[in-house]
Amino acid sequence: MRARSQSSPPRHHLFTFLEVFGCEGGIQTYVKDVLSAYENAARQPDGSYSYTADVLLLRDPENSPNPFEERDRSSEGLFRFHYLKLSPRSNGKVAIAIGRLRFALALVKQLLVHRPSCVFCGHINVAPLTRELCGWFRVPYVVMTYGKEVWGTLPPKQVRSLLDARAIWTISRYSRDRAVESNHLPSEKFEMIPCIVDGDRFTPASKPQHLIDRYQLQDSKVLMTVARLWSGDPYKGVDVTIRALPKIAEAYPNVKYLAIGRGDDMPRLKQLAIDLGVADRVVFAGFVATEDLVDHYRVADAYVMPSREGFGIVYLEAMAVGLPVLSGDSDGSADPLQDGRLGWHVPHRDPDAVAAACIEMLRGEDRRCDGEWLRKEMLASFSPAALGQRVDAALSDRI
Repeated sequence: MRARSQSSPPRHHLFTFLEVFGCEGGIQTYVKDVLSAYENAARQPDGSYSYTADVLLLRDPENSPNPFEERDRSSEGLFRFHYLKLSPRSNGKVAIAIGRLRFALALVKQLLVHRPSCVFCGHINVAPLTRELCGWFRVPYVVMTYGKEVWGTLPPKQVRSLLDARAIWTISRYSRDRAVESNHLPSEKFEMIPCIVDGDRFTPASKPQHLIDRYQLQDSKVLMTVARLWSGDPYKGVDVTIRALPKIAEAYPNVKYLAIGRGDDMPRLKQLAIDLGVADRVVFAGFVATEDLVDHYRVADAYVMPSREGFGIVYLEAMAVGLPVLSGDSDGSADPLQDGRLGWHVPHRDPDAVAAACIEMLRGEDRRCDGEWLRKEMLASFSPAALGQRVDAALSDRI
């Protein structure tokens, strides 16, 4: 955090997002964490702020639960939120066109009236419009990216918007490298602003008895995955882990697999477990509310997700609880697992490799199974305080 002289006014920024508070998801959690880190970077010892910011929200309704507006403040707030979503009665192509027009007009008003020192564009889909309007007013902008939306070849207007940005924020080296390779972008334009975990909320504790009873996990070695079970996104590796279970069971006859999540792929996965003779070992927990997720991690002995991720917040959550973790070996999980120093990287579609790694994790002899050490090492890089330092440095270097 940099101190500001009493005579200098706070710098003003503008953030634009599609949807943050109206739904739950990995991107929404990430955006809230970035806004919190920005808030911490801006706060001065005397309670004032070195930055102020307006936030345009294209799809959030005004009654969205917004923690930044809900908590009490001893001084004037850092953020001003603007909700641009049309009424529920509005739908169809006309509504979409009107929504885009409202967004464009709101952005022009911000650029004209408030003259932000920088615009932070929260999605590649609105980056071309941001580039055009910021160009009119000679205001620099940053594009925030997350994962798959920039991994493939982008339309020329979107590529141009990335090339002309002051910086590109992304969550992992993998996402950066995929975007660079697919769209011929300069890697030096990217800033690593990773996902984090709340270490005060995700903490180690004994296995909750009520979950042991609910899922019939008495005297079991429990592997766990938290993932969407969608047929259109089969890369979470739940099927691979099910295929690995027969070999794991040879070493640990009491092994069970707790799969948390919902989606239309569940019938296929249940049938796979039946076909492989491990249906009695696989527990499909379905949807688990956010507030109950910590206890579900605590009931497990290891976290397994041989996936293809842009980053993988779930790995951080598992390590914060003290669980050894397994991921795929060619995706963004290299960052939270620190290139295998904090966990097992395996070929993401290889059941034999998954089985061998799970047996090692359940054996518990590797240092990566030391929950206290694992938690400490992970939080050093992926805590709210660490993210605050990264955001502060990014603002210093580029904005």
